[in-house]
Amino acid sequence: MDYKNFQTFTAKQTGGILTVDINFGPVNVQGQEMLADLSSLCLRLERDRSVKVVVFESSNPGYWVCHYDTNLLKDLSTEAVPRNEVELFDLQLILERLSNVPQATIAKIEGFARGGGHEMALALDMRFAARGKAKFMQMEVGMGILPCGGGASRMARQTGLGKALELILSAKDWDADEAEKFGTINKALDADEIGPYVDTLAQRISKFPAESIAASKRAVHTSIDLPIKEALKEEAYQLFQATSKTPAVKRFQYADDNGAQFDHNNQKNWEQMVMDIQEVN
Repeated sequence: MDYKNFQTFTAKQTGGILTVDINFGPVNVQGQEMLADLSSLCLRLERDRSVKVVVFESSNPGYWVCHYDTNLLKDLSTEAVPRNEVELFDLQLILERLSNVPQATIAKIEGFARGGGHEMALALDMRFAARGKAKFMQMEVGMGILPCGGGASRMARQTGLGKALELILSAKDWDADEAEKFGTINKALDADEIGPYVDTLAQRISKFPAESIAASKRAVHTSIDLPIKEALKEEAYQLFQATSKTPAVKRFQYADDNGAQFDHNNQKNWEQMVMDIQEVN
């Protein structure tokens, strides 16, 4: 797949990992150009099984994605729209599509991620942030609106209702360590640690079958809002989606043939065995 001709970022594939480097203007503003690029990127990722992990980073010092372009908000209707006539906002549509690509997606945040930028990070599967560099904020309530790119709904799922409302209604910055504590990121890391940490994680995930990564994502995304019985049915459904397209059965046979279940040393080293067994196809 060709990952070229973007205006707001570059994309480079190395093995099963695609690195998206955001660098657009002085502050990486999330305007029409970036939304168009993200839509184009999603179209390609949806069709590509050679990419298994996508890492979103920025080479623009001090910024990951600053916020949604305020010029696009000046023309909002000042008339209330009836509920039955509401259509999804462009940012909602594109970030939902990004959330559902079959690859594992990782935000490597070493600068400001506010408003729509923070909502873009929330739409990705995992988020890691650098201490002393990353800053987060949902400022919308102070501007007279509300987070409108999934910030209200996705953040509540990460933090719980009370903390999400505190972060949204206070319209204040929070840093990487606070983000880890609140649950809006996976982990805060020192500036010299974040690169190796994300690289190691991405490399590990990229060794696994594309279809088992996609099936795991679908199961998690679908199950989160379901009653447990329905969620378990979704897991079962996705299990057979995976086994029909991956060498799972051969790998379990290999593990059994090599004493994985009953050998003490193997039980202690499943983490390495998971990697070794990737050679079985």
